[in-house]
Amino acid sequence: MPLRDCHHWIFDMDGTLTVPVHDFNDIRRQIDIPADTPILETIARMEPEAAEQASRRLHQIEMDLAAQARPQPDALEVLEYLTARGGTLGILTRNDEEIAEATLRASGLDHLFPADHVVGRMTCAPKPSPDGVRHLLDLWRVLPAKTVMVGDFLYDIEAGKRAGVRTVHFDSNGIFPWPEFSDHHVTSLRQILSLVG
Repeated sequence: MPLRDCHHWIFDMDGTLTVPVHDFNDIRRQIDIPADTPILETIARMEPEAAEQASRRLHQIEMDLAAQARPQPDALEVLEYLTARGGTLGILTRNDEEIAEATLRASGLDHLFPADHVVGRMTCAPKPSPDGVRHLLDLWRVLPAKTVMVGDFLYDIEAGKRAGVRTVHFDSNGIFPWPEFSDHHVTSLRQILSLVG
């Protein structure tokens, strides 16, 4: 199903619009949580004092990584094309909003996203919850069928699918391990241009 009739686009940030720099196992080690466990959810289950300490450390790690952010190949061109054809753009990230804004600034993409279109874990429950997608749908007053979620990880496309929007899985390796959650697959962001005609 082509996406030429979709004019509202929600993007994951790290690994989708930006070149991935996160070593999640190293982050887990630095904040002393078990390997292969979801970071935010694990912190949420900690005792309050431990959770606060882990959250502060995570914030500093993420700020350091945000300063290193670089745009994914073709990200700027694709975003500018979608905007030029009347598109509205949003970000949905598991980062907090401060980190998201720092990442977008460092990668030169911040001018394309109004502040209230950048949704992180301080505004809504983090992905794979569909709350962030629904928040943007409400803000934009748009139907799910006219909206697209683009991401490189299960949580991104699962959140989109659960909110009823169209989903595009970006996987530069071409593996696409979660086909049940994705309507379209791309190995480069440039391929989105062909999806919208």
